[in-house]
Amino acid sequence: MYHEHPIKMLKYSAKNIWLLVFPLMRGIYTYHFDKNWFYSWIKGAWFDIAVLGAILIFGFVRWFFSRIDFTGDEIIHRDGVFVRVNTYIPYKNISSTTVEQPFYLTPFKAVRFRCDTRAGIFKTVDMKLIVGKKAFNAIMLHMPDVNEKKKIEGLPQINMLSVLLFSIFFSSGFSGTIYLATFFFKGGDIAYNIISRSINILTEETEKITDKMVLKIPTAALFVGIFFIVSWFLSFLVNLFRYGRFEIECDKKYMKLGYGIFNRMEYRIKTAHINYTDLRQNLIMKMFGAVAVHINCPGYGSSKNRLPVLLPVKFEKNLGKDLNAIGIYSGIKNDYSAQPGGIGSYLLIPLLVTVLIISSHNLVAELFPRFAELSFFIAIMLEIPSVWFIIVKFTALMTSGVALYEEKIMIRCSVWTRFHTVVSEQEKVIKIELQQNLLQAMSGRCAMSIWFEGEEHKRFKIKAMKAEEVQRIAEIIGYDLGSKVNA
Repeated sequence: MYHEHPIKMLKYSAKNIWLLVFPLMRGIYTYHFDKNWFYSWIKGAWFDIAVLGAILIFGFVRWFFSRIDFTGDEIIHRDGVFVRVNTYIPYKNISSTTVEQPFYLTPFKAVRFRCDTRAGIFKTVDMKLIVGKKAFNAIMLHMPDVNEKKKIEGLPQINMLSVLLFSIFFSSGFSGTIYLATFFFKGGDIAYNIISRSINILTEETEKITDKMVLKIPTAALFVGIFFIVSWFLSFLVNLFRYGRFEIECDKKYMKLGYGIFNRMEYRIKTAHINYTDLRQNLIMKMFGAVAVHINCPGYGSSKNRLPVLLPVKFEKNLGKDLNAIGIYSGIKNDYSAQPGGIGSYLLIPLLVTVLIISSHNLVAELFPRFAELSFFIAIMLEIPSVWFIIVKFTALMTSGVALYEEKIMIRCSVWTRFHTVVSEQEKVIKIELQQNLLQAMSGRCAMSIWFEGEEHKRFKIKAMKAEEVQRIAEIIGYDLGSKVNA
């Protein structure tokens, strides 16, 4: 029988911090209605001390009744004072364990421990504890681990370059920040020129005042541009420190992952409980054949601001067949592909947006010639992501599809500007949906959506597939889509 770390008492006490409102109210009362308020406050300080003591005692009682126990088959956490909550988790049902030691817990020799199963929804944690070294060592003796004698050899080496590229490509606002910064750097000057000319037409008497106002525009634009660059750079640094010192070990049953420079995270994952493997790319990565391997497994990557990465950026050709045992496949061609005849379902909206941007600029330039320069600049800046999106969607049309092999299914598709190559067991497909509008029904094409097992049921959608091929895929997997579909 073990207790959690004593520092957990503070967390339990914090739940009753609202009780401090009574000492606060007493302090306000004595301050406003008694000239000798300090003496009055000291005289009644026993009440404040009593309230604070009650909060701390409650935390101690909660901590004392929070106990960890083990049997030969399961870990047990008993919690609660008046209402007891006993959580039983069989070792065989544990999908992943997470061990975290933030820098602020290091002086106390405390460790955060979490374990998850495939039960539950919305990425809820099944068991979450803060324990000392003794309890932690006892817990980890019962947790699944990689067999040192059966480790998979030939795993790609995770070097600093791989983590650096991963941090660059997956930092929030990478392309958008540079784009917005460029807009404000250049747009500030254009806005200054346009507004300067417009205001000078009004009157010479207000020239000095207007100049002072207008001169602030480029400065503000420059400030906003620098802000976006700095924000991305901070995101980049955070990811670099978060995923630095990336390590991975595997056998055929379990994985052990570790990363983080200041806040070290270590995971143990049961391979059989991985719902699917996801090889992610953006357009630049796809051009160079690079991928970042993610997985969907209960408990892994469910922490705030954590990505479920298994391998940072690596060249797809270097993954090798040694990784097949843990669900990573590469070099497999589509058995069923998106049809080039369905190009409209991929490119129609991006093309319409591109045309509307140009038309809007022409209209503004004609109605308001004074703002033609600014309108042209905005149109160019909007056209850049629009054209980029067209290239992405055209690439998606050429590469999307489905492959079936060895009781597995591989889906290639795109979501916004990301490309996904998803691999899973066919038995883990929980839903297949075929969608057709009237035009698609006449041409025999459709959109195919697939959902996999998991706490979050995420959909992967492939457009412009042949309806008869989608029906064939469903039959192979064991689904009946019905007979009302026009193939």
